Formats: sequence, structure tokens, C-alpha cells
Amino acid sequence: MAGGAVEPSRVVEALELLLGRPAGPGPDGVPLRLEALRDNAAALEERLRGEPGWAALRGLRAAVLGRAPALAAGAEDEAEPAWAVACAVLALLLCLKERLEALSAAPVAPASAPGAAPPPAADTLSAAQGQAVRRALRAAVGLGLAPYLPPGVGRRPGLPAPPLSPGAARGARLRAATAALVELARHPALGAPLLAQHLGPLLAGLCLLGHGPAVHCEGLSEAERAESREALQHILDRVYQPLAVRELLILQGGPKQSRPAGEETKPAFARSPAWLRRLCGQLLSERLMRPNGLQAVVRGIMEGTGGGTDAETAAVDWRKCDAVAKILASCPQQCLSLEDYYKHVCPQILDLLHIQDKLTARQFQRVATTTLLTMVKEHPQLAEKHLLQPLLTPLLRCSDAAEIAEEDLSAGTVLVTEAELSSCVEDVFKVYVVGNDSSSLLLRSLQSVLGVVFSLYSFAKQNVSYLRSPCQEVLLWFLEKSERQTSLWVLEGCVGLASSVHRLHPQCRFRVGSEGGAAIAAEEPVSDEDEALYQKVSSEQCHVESLVELLSHCQQSGLAGDFFIHCLKALRNVAAEDEAVASCDAMAGRSLLELEQHSAEQRRKLLVLQLVAALCESVSDTVFTNIAQVEEFVAVTLQRACISLARGHGTAVEAQTLSMAMGLVAAVLSGAMQLKSSDFAVLKRLLPLLEEVSCTHPDPVIQELAADLRITICTRGAFSTEMVGTAAESVLGKKLGPGRTEACTAPCQSPGAAGALPQHSHSCGHPSAPRESEEQTVHGEPSAVGPAAAPSAESSAPAQLHELLLSAYDPQVPVRAAALRSLSSLIMQRDPEALQIQEKILQVFLENLQHEDSFVYLSAIQGAALLSSEYPEQMLPILLARYGHPVQGTEDSTAAVTRMKLGEVLMRVTRALGDLVIKHREPLIHAFLRGARNPDSTLRASSLSNLGELCQRLGFQLGSVIHEVSSCLTAIAKTDPEAEVRRAAVHVVVLLLRGLSKKATEKERAEEHTGRGKSSSRSACSHLGAHQSLVHYSASPPWGTSGLGTLIAPPIAGPKLGAVRTQACGAVMFLCHSLDVLHLPLTAPPEPMSACLSKPTASEPLPGAAYGCLVPVSMSLCSTTEE
Repeated sequence: MAGGAVEPSRVVEALELLLGRPAGPGPDGVPLRLEALRDNAAALEERLRGEPGWAALRGLRAAVLGRAPALAAGAEDEAEPAWAVACAVLALLLCLKERLEALSAAPVAPASAPGAAPPPAADTLSAAQGQAVRRALRAAVGLGLAPYLPPGVGRRPGLPAPPLSPGAARGARLRAATAALVELARHPALGAPLLAQHLGPLLAGLCLLGHGPAVHCEGLSEAERAESREALQHILDRVYQPLAVRELLILQGGPKQSRPAGEETKPAFARSPAWLRRLCGQLLSERLMRPNGLQAVVRGIMEGTGGGTDAETAAVDWRKCDAVAKILASCPQQCLSLEDYYKHVCPQILDLLHIQDKLTARQFQRVATTTLLTMVKEHPQLAEKHLLQPLLTPLLRCSDAAEIAEEDLSAGTVLVTEAELSSCVEDVFKVYVVGNDSSSLLLRSLQSVLGVVFSLYSFAKQNVSYLRSPCQEVLLWFLEKSERQTSLWVLEGCVGLASSVHRLHPQCRFRVGSEGGAAIAAEEPVSDEDEALYQKVSSEQCHVESLVELLSHCQQSGLAGDFFIHCLKALRNVAAEDEAVASCDAMAGRSLLELEQHSAEQRRKLLVLQLVAALCESVSDTVFTNIAQVEEFVAVTLQRACISLARGHGTAVEAQTLSMAMGLVAAVLSGAMQLKSSDFAVLKRLLPLLEEVSCTHPDPVIQELAADLRITICTRGAFSTEMVGTAAESVLGKKLGPGRTEACTAPCQSPGAAGALPQHSHSCGHPSAPRESEEQTVHGEPSAVGPAAAPSAESSAPAQLHELLLSAYDPQVPVRAAALRSLSSLIMQRDPEALQIQEKILQVFLENLQHEDSFVYLSAIQGAALLSSEYPEQMLPILLARYGHPVQGTEDSTAAVTRMKLGEVLMRVTRALGDLVIKHREPLIHAFLRGARNPDSTLRASSLSNLGELCQRLGFQLGSVIHEVSSCLTAIAKTDPEAEVRRAAVHVVVLLLRGLSKKATEKERAEEHTGRGKSSSRSACSHLGAHQSLVHYSASPPWGTSGLGTLIAPPIAGPKLGAVRTQACGAVMFLCHSLDVLHLPLTAPPEPMSACLSKPTASEPLPGAAYGCLVPVSMSLCSTTEE
């Protein structure tokens, strides 16, 4: 046969020759491509006819075209060059397929050497040949298939429409092209690139030929249409299923979208016709109903072609996952019944939870969980039967409600393997906790296995197992989502107090798994009674400890406190000890059933006692989270006491418990908890019980305490006796100051309560009165807070602001500091209610400056400075007045400390005002000058320090007060007996000279860099007038009688004041530099300084700075002499 000698490389060469592009430019657009293809086809025909090496390929192509007459006719059609080229390309591809099949049938050559790699198969294509084949396939589909698809049937926008031809011709061409492509798809080397890149157009053509309307299939017989349908099913079954799902979804198209009026239409896919949408839906349903079809559908929608980037993006797109879940939860129309659909799909949904691929696990689990929850909402009965029960089967299989066969209960039989149990627990966590849907069906289904889950949690707590965390999360999720009463019943059932949950089967035990999990196996009953009792007690103890640890995570929700009170209520009916002893004689005549019931009741009471003891030991400090739980606890205790009193007997333990409960109420009323009006309404429930205890209890102390508590509750804390405070101190373990009860409950009083006891209205209306004596006792300092200064209870401020004002006088340091900072925050936020009473808030800050604790007075300093910097016109006069005139009635030392704190407030205000502080220059300077004459040396030094910083903030523009400042500094430096004060005075001089030097330097630079003439220079120098006057005044002769020399000489010569002398010498150096900058002459040497330098004592030598200051002095004298 002629074609037997054709090599695949020759066919690939022919394809490259046919599809090659011309080297030179030509006409633009599509005609250029068609002309080039026509020229290439003519060149290929010449080579096939003229060259001997191409004869075999010519014969093979003739044989192929003989079996495909439609392609043969199209290849010779010169009227439509695109179709002719498509037919030629398809013919060459079919030739390549035949040659590859023939080569693959030949025997494989053995390896060239032992151990060497086998040679590639004869039908293997090289990389270059594969690229040429892919190009040829793209040309065949683009020229021979896609143009003949009608709009909306897999045809992309922008493709040129073929010339108009009769419907029969279009159908014949489409049939010929799809038949050739289907034939090519049967070979692996050619089908892989074809189905991977051109599956959509091929499916569209087969759908149109097999299921389309007759108008698009004219000239086709029914047999040909049946062949197209078979080819469609064959390709869909063969191809990668997610890819098939994706292409079918694209063919099906989305819903019709309306465009707004006037908007330009953009190229987009045309809407698919109705017949194609129905067909694609049917084909997608068939893909879904296949084995593992649901996973294929999910992968096709979520992953596209399975790329990692697409998977990671889809994992975040929850809305896409939810949309897929809604599709999967809907039964397709092709399905026989809804139950059949659920029976087929539900196992696949559960399989999605076990995907191990990290890239797709998140999105698959999200889809599975959402689908399951959607099915539970839409069809709860079917979902429970086909989803929830199979999901929980491993746990249900080993519960005490399960019917286990006898052979399965033999010793050693593993009922649930480690892998099965681990997978079940993880699936429960994913569906219930991660899904987080608290529907009644889900809660009810989970409750049926909570006993087994709790037993597994207790087992994992004793051992090292990764199942502990998911079990704990499942239990906590149920307790949080269920109603409170249901949660309490479940907690009872977990430890065996009730039968509300099904626990682990008595003959089943957990075993440690080899991979960190657990397995459930059957065990023989223990024959030894002592051993059986020991195991039972140990198991109960372990369950109690696990329950207590579980409740430690439920304290914020209040469940731990509610369960604790629930257990106390269960103990309320426990018989007294003497009654229990008397009942032993009555047991003799009872039946065996009654004895078992009595034994079970006693066991239950002991278990409750054990549980209460464990809760008291572990979570007692934080078990109660609100006043209602405290009230219930006290009510239960009082009820037990009343029952014991009614029976005529009471024990010392009960009396102690009763005292503790009433002490707890006293502590609450004394300020241990911040009470509101609604809390007193809750406490009123205790009034009948307290009245009964006050009337029936034999102990007079308890009677009086119950009566006093009743009065305190009725008056909403407006009245409280000393006994209530003593009981509160015994519970809190610390002593409360006088008036503590009234002060702490005052914010909770109502006008009605205050009016009920007029004799106490003064202390409630003006809480500062009792606080004055209280602060003297607690803090050991006098308080200047008077009734007129403290905020009044009748203030028009809101309740929250009023409570902050009252808390600002609380004896507890944290409470007071927190209130001050809260007031500062309100000022910063410009709260309108707070700004209306800004003077009162400033008074609160000023009064708290007297507190000795830094946490309080620093908060007061911050608040006063913030308020004054926001409103300096109103607040600064008050601060300056208080700084100049301390509060009457305070000690001198206390007043001085308070004034220094006020000085800190003034300096913070100065820093905050910035350049605006010059408006308040004179009052501030006069205030600090007056402070420099105070008898307290520390306050004098502080005032001078503040004066120096104020001069810096003013830019050393002191104005007319420069002479007053200089005189004050001279007098203090010469006459003050304290070294720190003289040093502060010299420090102010240094600051002034530094500022003078800086200003003068700025003036010189301005003269050098600006060309504005003498007027500009005079303008720059005008700002230095005050500083020049200072230097003229300080340097004026004679040096020893006036000026800065007189100011600095005494500190230099003073005995035992090295730091002051050093700073004074530095002042001289700055003075000389300033004189040089301002071109002021130094007419005489500083004689007092020279005398001091020439007569140092042996015991107290002068600092090196004193000698160093002679250098600038000498230089200044030399420059003066030269001039």
C-alpha cells in the first residue's frame, strides 16, 4: 500500500506548509489570511503532485477523502476558501491518526542495553510536532466548526459569519466537521489536546446535530442524528467530568439580564435557546447522578479546570459556595422521586467532608455543610434519615439506647474503629459547630449522642488525644445554642443525674488508639464487686471533674452559675441527719424494688453533693455573673433554712451557710457590685424569706441581720445598719470605712427611697460629707471637700455623669482614678452634658489634687489641664486664683504640695496653648513671681522652674515685666538661704541668655540672607528689644553693685555649693557670648568674680567651669580694647 511508507513527520510538515503565514505584508484584515491560506494550499498541492517523496502522503490522503466524501467535496470548493482549508486540515489530521494507529500496532523495539530506559513508542509526537498538531486543531475548529454554529449555541461573539448557504449545506458541513473531530478524539495523542481546548464547540455541534431543531439539521437522516447523540454521550463519559460539567454550564448560559435604557451593548454570549438549556440541564443531572458525580459537579463549578489559584479564591467566596449548595439541595426534574435523589446524593455529600486535598478541602467542606443545612431546612425528615443518622451512626451504635447483638458484645469486639470514630467526631464538628445553625432538628439530633460525646471528652481528658478539643467545642456549642433549661438537663444527664441524654453502653469502653484517637470496644462485666464499685466510683469522679472543667468555659454566659443553683435546689429536699437515721428502721419492711429506688435516690444525692463540692472548689470565685444568680443562690439557702426551721431542727453547718448567704447579700448592698434600680427589684424577692428567718430563727444575731437586710433592700440602700457593714466585711475579708454603705449605694437610690427616710437625706444628697471623715480615716489626710463643693444629687446632669461625679469621691483608689479619667474622656469628646457643668468638673479635679496617691492626683492633673486648655478664658482665672490663695484650713506643707500640683497643671496648659499663651502672659508671670516669695523652699524652686519654662514658651518676649523678673532673680540669687532656690534662679537666667543668643543669631542670619536694607534689619531687631534691655541692665557698670555680675558673683563664691557655682559660671559664659553678638562693650572685669577665683579654699576648690568662664570674658575685654 502506498500509504504504508508515510511517516508522521511528513504529515506534520504538510500541516505546517498548509498553515504557514506569508513572509511579506499584504492587504489587511481577513482577506489577507484567506489569500495566504489559498496560496499555501496551492503550494501543498504542487508538492504532493511533483515531488516523489510526497507521493505516499498523496495516496493516503486520497484514501481518507474517499471515506469522507463531504470533506473531499469541500477541499475542492474554491468558492469558499475557509471551508476548503478546514477540510484539507481535517484530511491531513485523519491521515496522521491512521499512521499513528498503524505505528502503535507494530511491536515495540527492545531496550538497547540491559537496564536502559525503553525507547519511546513509535506513535509518540515530539514537542514541536505536538505544537503543530494543536495549531492544526485550532484551525480546523475555527474554520470548519465554530462558524457554522448558530448564535447562542457555543458560538463566541466576534467570529466572522460564513457566506450564506442553504440550510442543508450548513448542516452537512457541520456534520462532516464534527464527525472528523469525533474520529480524531478517539486517538489519545490527538484527543487529549482536542478535548482539553475545544470541548465546548465540539459539544455544541453534537448537541445541535443530535437534539437541535430540524431547521439546523436539514439534509441529515435520523441515523446520522442518532450517531451524533451517541458520540455526545461517549465524549461526555470519557472526558474529565469536572471539565464536562464546566462546559455544559457554559453552554447552558445564565439567566437573561436586562440592560438599562441607553446603555451601549457590549459583545457577550447570546442567550442560549430553550431547547439547549433543557438539554444541558438534563446532561448535568446525569453527570450528578453518576457515581461520584456530585464531587465532579462541585469541582467543575468551584475549580474550573482544577487550578490551585481558582480553588484558593473559591474557598474565600462563600456566596459561590452557598449558590452551589442551593443547586445541589434541589431535586432535578429527571429524578424519579425526591427520596431517590436524597438516597443517591446524601452519601456523596458526606464524602465531601472527607476530602484531604488542602487546596479544595475548605471549599468542599463549606459546600457540603451548607448543602446539608439547606436540606435540613427544606426537607427535615428526609435529611434526618439520609444525612444526620448516617453522620451520627458510629456514636449511636454504642449508646445505651442502641440494640447491640449478643455476638457484638463479646469481649474484645471493636464496635467503632479509631478511624471511624475520629472521622465521625470531625464531621460532627464541621456540620454543627462550623455550620453554626441552631435549628431544632440539629439540636435534637445532637442531643441524642451528647452522652457518648461527653464520655469521649472525659476519656480524652485523661489521656493524650486530639479528640478532646473537637468534643469540647461540640459540647460548648450545644450548651450555648440550646435553651437554658435544656442545657441544665443535658448537664445533669452527662453525670448520671438524669436520663435526658443517652450515655455510653454499660458494656462498652473506650480504648486508646494507635494514632492518637480512640476506639470503642465491648468488655466483659467485672465479676468482682469491689472492682466494679471502684470502676464505677472512678468513672463518676472523672465525669464530675470533666463537667466542672467544661463549666469553667461557660462562666461568662452564666450557665455555670445557673447549674450551681440548680444543684443547690436539688439538695433543698435532702432529709436531715436524724431523719435519715430514723428512716433506716422503716426500710426493713419494704420490697426489693423500693429498696433499689431508695438506693438510687441516695446515690443521686451523694452525686449532687460531690458535684456541688467540686463546683465550689473550682469555679466558686467567679460562678455568679449577675445579681439575679446571687438572689437565687441566697433564696435557695434561705428556703433550706426555713424548711429546717419548720421541721424543728437545724445544724451548725446550716446556720453557718445561712450566715454566709446573708453576708453575701450584705456585701452586695455595701458596694461589692454596682447596683442599679432593676437589681433592687430582683432583691425584693428575698423579702418574704428574710422576714420568715427574722421571725423564726432561734439565733438573735441572725434574726437582727435578716431584719436589717430587709430594711436596707426596702429603702434601696438609703439606710444601712452597722451590722450589715460588719457582715459585709466578714465576707469580703477587709474593713470598710465609715459611711461605706451609704456612699456605695447612693448612686442607685431613687427619689422615693430618699424621701422615705428624711433623717438621712443630707448624707444621700451630699455624699461628700461622709466622705470627708472617710478620707481622713482611710488615707490619713485632711479633705477640703465641703457640702457646697461636692456635686449635688439634685444636679440636672444625666444619671451616668452624676454617678461619675459621685465616684470621683470614692475612697477606693481605682474607682476614683477611673472616674476622673472618664470625666477627662467626656471633656475630650466635648460631651454637651459635661460641658454644661465644666466649672463643677474643674472643682472635682482640683479637690482630687489633694489626694496622696499618684494614681489619683495625676489623673486629676491631666483632667484639669485638658479642661483648662480647651476653655482657657473661663478656667485659667480659677486656676491662678487657687494657685495664689490656697484652700483655708489646710496645713502649710499640704498647701505647698497642692500648689506645686497646680503649677504642673498651669505648665501643661501653657504647653497646650502654644503661641496663644502670650495672651495670658502677665497673669502667669505674676503668679509664679508671687510663688517665688512663698516660705516653702520647694514651692519657691518650683515657681522659678515654671517661670523659666514659661519664658521659653513665650519666646522670651517678656515685655514690660523684664525688670521685675530681673530684680526678682537678682534678689533670690543673692539672699535666698536655700541652695536649690538659688540654683533655680540661676537656671532661669541661663534660659533667658540662651534665648537671647538664639534670637540674636537669627537676626544676624536675617541680615545676611535678605537684601531689604536697614528697614528690614530694624524690623528684625525690634523683636530683640526686651533681650537687649536685659543685657544692658545686667551688664551695666559698676559690675559689683548692680547688674548680672552682682547676681552671679554670690553663687560662685558661696560655700559648699558646687552645682550652683557651675551653673552660675555657665551663665557668665552665655552673657559674654550675648554681649559679643549684640555688640555691647564690656567695660570692666567682673571684680567679685575675679576675687572669688583668686581665693579658692583648699577644702572646697572651685569647679573647672569657673576658670573656663574667664576665656570668653578675656576675649570680650580684648575686643573692647581694640575698638
